[in-house]
Amino acid sequence: METRENPLRAEKKKKLAELREMGLNPFPHNFKPNTKVADVIATHSEIESGQQINGDVVMAGRLMTKRDMGKAAFFNFQDQTGTLQAYIRVEELNDDDKKFFQQVDLGDWVGITGFIFKTKKGELSIHCRGFQIICKTIEPLPEKFHGLADVEIKYRHRHLDLISDEESRKVFMMRSQVIREVRRYLDDAGFLEVETPTLQPIYGGAAAYPFSTHHRALDMKLFLKISPELYLKRLIVGGFEKVYEIGKNFRNEGIDRSHNPEFTMLEYYEAYTDYFDQMKRFEDLVSGVVKAVRGTTQISFQGKEMDFTTPWRRLSVLDGIKEFGGFDPSQMSEAELFAKVKELGSDMKKPGSRGELWMEAFDLVVEKNIWHPTFIVDFPAEISPLTKAHRSIAGLVERFEPICAGMEIGNSYTELNDPEDQRRRLEEQEASRVIDEEAQPMDEDFLHAIETGMPPTGGVGIGIDRLVMLVTDRTSIRDIIFFPTMRFK
Repeated sequence: METRENPLRAEKKKKLAELREMGLNPFPHNFKPNTKVADVIATHSEIESGQQINGDVVMAGRLMTKRDMGKAAFFNFQDQTGTLQAYIRVEELNDDDKKFFQQVDLGDWVGITGFIFKTKKGELSIHCRGFQIICKTIEPLPEKFHGLADVEIKYRHRHLDLISDEESRKVFMMRSQVIREVRRYLDDAGFLEVETPTLQPIYGGAAAYPFSTHHRALDMKLFLKISPELYLKRLIVGGFEKVYEIGKNFRNEGIDRSHNPEFTMLEYYEAYTDYFDQMKRFEDLVSGVVKAVRGTTQISFQGKEMDFTTPWRRLSVLDGIKEFGGFDPSQMSEAELFAKVKELGSDMKKPGSRGELWMEAFDLVVEKNIWHPTFIVDFPAEISPLTKAHRSIAGLVERFEPICAGMEIGNSYTELNDPEDQRRRLEEQEASRVIDEEAQPMDEDFLHAIETGMPPTGGVGIGIDRLVMLVTDRTSIRDIIFFPTMRFK
């Protein structure tokens, strides 16, 4: 059975055909605006009602509203920087421009030439002397222009979300600003920006299940990187003392409000430092970015104040469990601790290592209760195979995770550089892969680098997406990733 075409779409296609029959090109190769909406507003917002500015400007944007009044019309057009009203008198246009205006529809991209003025009601506007369609659209816009209510459409058709929701556009502009400020901080601190392989023969640097593919020419299995860590450390071995990478990581894991299989990470490594040094650098970096983007280190997140002012609180894993859980895992047997986490709601099927039980307890009773930025420090050695042993507390390593709003936003180690200890820990990880598919595989090439010698080093990873969530006051990672991973339709 034949499906009837959307009447709005059919009307748009009819007008497109008529423009072509009139010999008019609604798809010119270029158009040269000489100013933006934001610039017009910034320069002329203070003029008086009824006043006009001498001299024409050339502007372009998408037609968003149109109010016909016979021989004249008002319409609003939108460029990347904002929305401006335009006024047009058809009798003032030349013949071709009149034809363009008669065939224009909401959603079309238009080019306008005219002078700036303020209406008697006080609205800054452009009085059109010239009008041209520079891209005739076929697909109608959503009916409502204050944001899409259907999140399925919002995430799957991001272009519609960006057209209809100014706040969404602002969020992504802030995302870009966050990354720019991160890069500025590291560049100013003398770090070298580098790139590491996305396709890796052996994955590592995190506890995660990878995506895999097959390279036909080399007839070998490759993995999308879950972390750039092992490659960045090779560069420290090679003599670069400060390196960083901002790029995509890929982890074949579930999707929720703070996880997407493809996400953006910053990782940096700095020779001659430890996790104490990196706590200071981390809080300086993040608080500086927040202040640069939001104008203050005290921001509102979901209606509640969040204070990024330094220094941040330091809280050990053990002390956190004592404070928020009311029990001391260091004084409990593994059987007692397993029973405790099951009582708290854990879905662990059988006891893991003592360190894994500590962290299960931490996840259940501590993380959700951390609001203001806090460094969680001193983790069990069993869950940190790339981290140097704690200099004063047996069984722990020098590692921190910054947490705020109940969400981890980064990770850092005093990096392990003892080649014998590193080999032993990777061998333990390799052995545990029989029961733990997220354990890290043995990487002899990385061990060769560590055996060649890596100086004392502090390393840091920051989840850029989660930082953007906090800065933009968004609770879902899908709101701050242009194109989140979704089931294919």
